[in-house]
Amino acid sequence: MYMNENSGIGKLKILPTPMGKIVETLLLSEVKLGVSSRGSGNVNESGGVSDFEIVTVDIVAQPSAPNAYPKAIYERVMNDRRRNAIWDVASASNYDNKAQKYLKEEVLRFINNLNKN
Repeated sequence: MYMNENSGIGKLKILPTPMGKIVETLLLSEVKLGVSSRGSGNVNESGGVSDFEIVTVDIVAQPSAPNAYPKAIYERVMNDRRRNAIWDVASASNYDNKAQKYLKEEVLRFINNLNKN
């Protein structure tokens, strides 16, 4: 994970624990989940934080920051009614330059549509 101005960017892994299975079920059911980070850093006199290092990110009902609702890309693909076509094109792209170009365009379109929702 890394910070891009005020946004945290990264890849999170849901562990296969009992609570992780609940989170997986909620994601597959398209429930909107928030995140809250825990870490350490230094607080200056004006209340700002410097040298913040994230220790963990928790799934929560009410996030610690406004709009801290991550986009579940893998789950969105797996629930998409066209997922078989997506995997077929991805496999074909290993051998076909036109398929590689088409796949790249479709993945970018998919990601851009995620940002609109």
